[in-house]
Amino acid sequence: MLLSRLLALCRREMASVADPAPGEPEILVSSVSGVPRPRLFLSMEQETGNASERLLAMIARRAAGEPLQYVLGAWDFCGREFLLSRDTLIPRPETEGLAMRAVEALRAGGAPSPLAVEVGTGSGAIAVTLAAEVPSATIVATDIAIGALRIARGNASRHGVAARLRFACCDLYSALKCGERFDVVVSNPPYVADGEWAGLPPAVRNYEPPAALLAGPDGLSALRRLVAGAGDLLVPGGELWCEIGVSQGEAAASLPSGPLRFQGVYPDLAGRDRYAGWAKPERER
Repeated sequence: MLLSRLLALCRREMASVADPAPGEPEILVSSVSGVPRPRLFLSMEQETGNASERLLAMIARRAAGEPLQYVLGAWDFCGREFLLSRDTLIPRPETEGLAMRAVEALRAGGAPSPLAVEVGTGSGAIAVTLAAEVPSATIVATDIAIGALRIARGNASRHGVAARLRFACCDLYSALKCGERFDVVVSNPPYVADGEWAGLPPAVRNYEPPAALLAGPDGLSALRRLVAGAGDLLVPGGELWCEIGVSQGEAAASLPSGPLRFQGVYPDLAGRDRYAGWAKPERER
């Protein structure tokens, strides 16, 4: 089948998909044909073999409500493509801001070989981004889900940074009590309150891992533990950065933080509270 006919088929069959993403037919056709999207309309006369079978199977999954990112098995984060599975959250644009704050903290810290830890790495998108953007850094990536760590390892290899990533299967900090101290701790922890679960979109409730989303009655159980434990893990001058829910800024600011100094709550590109930061004072040196 010619690529032009494959695209026409996709556009026709996508009528069964509720709320498709902008440009989704082109995204799917690019995926099954192997033709990059920028070259798609220059390759309309290219033969695609049996790509229509794969395409129809993917459209059926989308029509059943499965998110496009899981159907594709990969998604972009900070300009890099990351493999995904149902063990991992879908990387979202707002989390790119969290990764960049951690990158800035590593660069500003001044350590010749900085050490960072990402707690709850999922697909490894943040950890791999840190390693790629700060070539002198070593990153420890933890997750409680073995399946997620398998995907994260694959992404580390895919982007050429596996030699500077170490992985640990554990709950939050439980495998890090070995005396090592970090220049940066970063996490996109679960922050959905139990009572908010029913209000999430079906594509989230039915497909993304609940353990990576739910955080107790107030949505703060994971963040509370992260802040409480970071003081023992950070070097003086080190920083903790976490993603938070849009209504959690005031609560984050009031969490007990031990030796850490609360730095503030910062907005994402849409102007919503999204990132909270803490720092360990330099004077402890």
